[in-house]
Amino acid sequence: MSLRRRLTLSLITILILFSINVGTHFWGSFARNESMEAYRNSVTAAQLSAQVEQLFNDTRQTILVLDTIRENTEEPLDAAELEQALEQISSIRLRVRELGKVSHDVTRLHFDRLQESSDALLDQWKAFYESYNTPDYRSDVDDPVPYLKASEHLKELEQRQAFIAVQRANIIDRTIALTDRITVIGFIASIFLTATLGFFLVRYTNRSLKQLKRGTERIGSGDLSYRIDNIDDTGELGDLADAFNEMSEKLRNAMYDVSKARDSADEANAAKSIFLANVSHELRTPLNAIIGYSEMLHDELSDQLELDRPQFQKDLEKIIRSGRQLLMLINDILDLSKIETGKMMLYCETFQPGELLEQACDAIGPQLRDHNNQLHKADLTGLPTLYNDATKFRQIFTNLLSNACKFTEQGHINVLAREPEEHPGWVEIAIKDTGIGMTREQQGQVFEAFVQAETSTSANYGGTGLGLAICRDYCELMGGNIRVDSEPGSGSTFTVLLPSDPELTLEGA
Repeated sequence: MSLRRRLTLSLITILILFSINVGTHFWGSFARNESMEAYRNSVTAAQLSAQVEQLFNDTRQTILVLDTIRENTEEPLDAAELEQALEQISSIRLRVRELGKVSHDVTRLHFDRLQESSDALLDQWKAFYESYNTPDYRSDVDDPVPYLKASEHLKELEQRQAFIAVQRANIIDRTIALTDRITVIGFIASIFLTATLGFFLVRYTNRSLKQLKRGTERIGSGDLSYRIDNIDDTGELGDLADAFNEMSEKLRNAMYDVSKARDSADEANAAKSIFLANVSHELRTPLNAIIGYSEMLHDELSDQLELDRPQFQKDLEKIIRSGRQLLMLINDILDLSKIETGKMMLYCETFQPGELLEQACDAIGPQLRDHNNQLHKADLTGLPTLYNDATKFRQIFTNLLSNACKFTEQGHINVLAREPEEHPGWVEIAIKDTGIGMTREQQGQVFEAFVQAETSTSANYGGTGLGLAICRDYCELMGGNIRVDSEPGSGSTFTVLLPSDPELTLEGA
């Protein structure tokens, strides 16, 4: 067999193995994507099920209260209340329909049962509201059977969806394991074939084949940086050397990509683990405060002694503050979830940004006093009127000001605002502090969810690492952007650029 034929056959075999690896990769990716999509649908269905269950409970409680009021007082409902109640029932019916869209085919029977029972229950509630103001109407909403039937079918659907989600997770794991196994086998087979080729080609050449053999040994030992550069043959052997070098480069790049992806996955898992530990601590702290002060107040009331009203009021204020802190943390987690699922919407209205900035500055008054910081504000009255989401605007700067207070002790916090000459109709607002600052590497991670500038930051200053990620997402959702400039030990400056209208772009400004 000629050298050309040997090389041709060998290269064809290598290409076949490479194609198998590539095909295996794409097949694995396709299978994983299909399984992940089904898994995400299962998770979404579980979330919708929980929402429907909560809506069922809330609506039934409301209806039972109204039925009791009607029997005792016969006080009618006005048109606005009736309309709101009917809209609530329509919303529940829509959520049930959405649950059917994301439900798996295997759960179709369970969903059909749920839909039938929920339609009957919702029709009962709708008839109650529509006939509420009819004097002779006698409702049957206190009958628990329709509600219990719908709730039972909903729980059956939830259990089935959870089982399917677990199955999909197992399929994903098996697919990844199988893909990796086939890839490794193909890689090993490619290395073995190349080494065998070098051994047999030594009999047909001298110096060139020795170089090929040395290259094969180096690659087989894991030295993917080795290159064959000393072959004088410009024909078949030269072409073989070039192909060999190209394969080595691809293998090295592939190994680098795999290593980089693995490191990124490890970092993401570590960040989420730290986040879970932090959020559990952040949740426990206000909860313990609420429980502790509530027990103190309960004991004081039980003693039937003269109350220390000033101290009593201070304790109540601490309970309220802890409750608001807990609510803020939960809202951050829910907001981030809405952003990641694409369900966060803008509610635009006309507002004066200076007024909302003043409100945000007033809201952080207790933090300023706790950290002995001084707040300096520029003139906020000359800013242009914005048509955007006022609630998200206020939350962005409340988070930024609170963050500046948290990382600054006995320092200064400056609020600067202007209308940039290069972008008429836009507002540029900067929050500058004299706190601990950040390195360039830390600045690159500060807007990532579940990540704080430093691992020890959460232990020293608290927090979950969600605030700045939410600020960035809100700014982008409102059509603007946010950036940070900082030096370690010299403080940080967060600059927000927002348009007068979310449809306005920098190019059109």
